[in-house]
Amino acid sequence: MTDVLELSQRIIDGYRIKRGDDLSFFLTADLEKLEAGAGKIQRHFRKNHVDLCTIINGRSGRCPENCKYCAQSAHNKTGCEEYPFLPKEKILAEAKSNAEAGVNRFAIVTAGRALSGSEFDRAIEAYQEMRATLPLGLCASMGFLSAEQLHRLRMAGVSNYHHNIETSRRNFPNICTTHTYDDKIREIKMAQAEGLQVCSGGIVGMGETWEDRIDMAISLSELHILSIPINALMPIPGSPLGHLHQISADDLMRTIAIFRYINPEADIRLAAGRKIMKDFGEKAFVSGASATITGDMLTTSGTTIRGDFEILKKLGLTNRE
Repeated sequence: MTDVLELSQRIIDGYRIKRGDDLSFFLTADLEKLEAGAGKIQRHFRKNHVDLCTIINGRSGRCPENCKYCAQSAHNKTGCEEYPFLPKEKILAEAKSNAEAGVNRFAIVTAGRALSGSEFDRAIEAYQEMRATLPLGLCASMGFLSAEQLHRLRMAGVSNYHHNIETSRRNFPNICTTHTYDDKIREIKMAQAEGLQVCSGGIVGMGETWEDRIDMAISLSELHILSIPINALMPIPGSPLGHLHQISADDLMRTIAIFRYINPEADIRLAAGRKIMKDFGEKAFVSGASATITGDMLTTSGTTIRGDFEILKKLGLTNRE
């Protein structure tokens, strides 16, 4: 059986896990040893740095896509709040508050297949003003944008584009049928071609297998993704996955560790579902996770910015270089 602590040192020395490797040992390895190895890899590549980002839900509900996990899909009867693109003043006020709280980056996230027309123009105006006035890295998550739109975002000051692959290629049709896995890959590569850093991860606990989770981690490695959010499904009543049981804390911790082994240089970013873990995932920050979405999240509760700074201080970590 593979010694996971020995493997962690091999990864530090330059070895990389690739598609086709027998990775079944990840599923049976002692969790504490796996976490220790993931933490060792994390400390080597990410030092004591933890990246903190916040998001604002810039447009909510009425999404035409049929993603089974999503509260904002028009196909799902979840009672989600619906509103058009927010006024620029509200977005800027939220960004300013988050900047003053000390986070690293801020993202506008919008429901729908793509943000377009006058709403996209207003987003560009908001980003231009944020770039000029705030010390924040700027991110966007706006669905399937065109190459021209991605260029406009970069010129407005956006450095990161978020576009999750969500799950494995095999499992994707079980989760969504209004767009394809290949559609997602094309969008990611188009954003990368524009010079944007891509943030891409997915959701675990949607009925997928461990092999699906590992496949997703390898696909992200092959795409050279350096910011990987890991969401735990929070089953939402009225959605097709609302009947599922939550993933266990141990399984979520094992997933985080596996992603660190496969993507050693990336920021493995805690996202939805942190409350599943003890102390909002405090242990995860020394067991593979080097980033988190903090503050108010889209449709699931997270932690406060202040609370996360307290966790980092307790662990001897920092969000500053």
